[in-house]
Amino acid sequence: MAARTGSQEFPGHWMDFKTYAPQKIKVRAPGFCSFRYGVSLLLHFCNGAVMAQRVCLSLTMVAMVNGTGSLTNVSSGENPGNITNAVYNWSPDIQGIILSSIFYGTIVVQIPIGYLSGIYSVKNMVACGLFLSSVLTVCIPPAAQVGETLVIVCRVAQGMAQGTIATAQHYIWVRWAPPLERGRLTSISLSGILLGTFIVLLVTGFICDLLGWPLVFYIFGAYGCVLCLFWFILFYDDPKDHPCISVNEKEYITSSLAQQVSSNSMTTLPIKAMLLSLPLWAIAVNNFAVLWTSNFVATYTPTFINSILNVNIRENGLLSSLPFLFAYIVGILGGHMADFLLSRNILSTITVRKLFTTIGMLFPVIFNMCMLYLNFNFYITITFLILAYATTAFNLNGVFINTLDIAPRYYGFLRGVTTLIGMIGGILSSTVSGLILSEDSETSWYKIYFLMSAISVTTLIFYLIFAKAEIQDWAKESQDTRL
Repeated sequence: MAARTGSQEFPGHWMDFKTYAPQKIKVRAPGFCSFRYGVSLLLHFCNGAVMAQRVCLSLTMVAMVNGTGSLTNVSSGENPGNITNAVYNWSPDIQGIILSSIFYGTIVVQIPIGYLSGIYSVKNMVACGLFLSSVLTVCIPPAAQVGETLVIVCRVAQGMAQGTIATAQHYIWVRWAPPLERGRLTSISLSGILLGTFIVLLVTGFICDLLGWPLVFYIFGAYGCVLCLFWFILFYDDPKDHPCISVNEKEYITSSLAQQVSSNSMTTLPIKAMLLSLPLWAIAVNNFAVLWTSNFVATYTPTFINSILNVNIRENGLLSSLPFLFAYIVGILGGHMADFLLSRNILSTITVRKLFTTIGMLFPVIFNMCMLYLNFNFYITITFLILAYATTAFNLNGVFINTLDIAPRYYGFLRGVTTLIGMIGGILSSTVSGLILSEDSETSWYKIYFLMSAISVTTLIFYLIFAKAEIQDWAKESQDTRL
């Protein structure tokens, strides 16, 4: 990651080029062809598997629920032995609850797992979470036969497992990533979220059409179990304990981390100051808006395409996957662009944060409005769907990283809190969208997109007014903080 201006210090996470001098480290290790990048790539696939298990229900729902009125409710016990083409009588509001229920489990574990990841083995936490999520994925088809209540229960438990993975994995880089490489290593691992969503939407339609929708859950569940085995074998909590890493790379990692203040030092959280911090609230409310939009796109894009364009399930999966592919590309390019602007001192840190957040929040609103009012032409709809979601990836280098600027000492805790607030937006987006769709089918999509746009614009204005990029007084090293 490019150098950041200022003389910030981030115990246990990163230090900029002014406080961290790489030339003092005599040991040099290979770059991309190194074990730490292999760990990042393995985590990339794990994140992809988690998102595949989460998102696949969004597309299979099109095949599982028939809105024509001739419904075969297998939940009531009719033909329970064959569920290849089973169709369930689930209303739009029930579908919304089912699709959003995974967030109910995820939201519960954010802060507890963030705390426990510094105490217990992250290797075991991620492995157990991935295994449980995979097993529950396999259980979805038989649960659907029993009824929607059991499906919701499975999805909530699956959310808790996936929330464990999503939160605990950040602590990995405290021990594995040299301070000046954490940006690259985390971007590789987290990019699996977007790529995994693209792949699952791409192939799910074909699997449903050729093999039946239950095979989608069995395939992605089995894939997660295989990855879990690889994770147990290949990953160790500390590079010092890994039997396969080279001595050269091990010394490079440990020597670079030895120059930092320990991240495990106990500090008292300035809760009152945090609650009164407008820059922190600016980040939190924008996380709410971003995850509202992201979850809506991941959850309801297949339904939107099916209702507006009336394509078959194969075409639906292909078209629904394209926004995530382009978001994946934009996210990578945006990271290089942001680092270029900062390293060359073309723009200040706060200007880069506000610029990328504005693009990531305002451009999707513009593209969504264009899509709604330029008629539902096939090519226009798909083009603006892609542009709207792809531009949200600019937030990765805007509001998402802003917490690191204002409070590096409390980054782990605040990341969990802001993510928690964002997930509330994710839950509400699915639930509210389902309720709107169940009430008024003719203008429902307009209402949903207008609501989403209003939330984005309102939170963006708040962010542009109150966002900061310098370390806040309550987060400085010398401050003696109290609850």
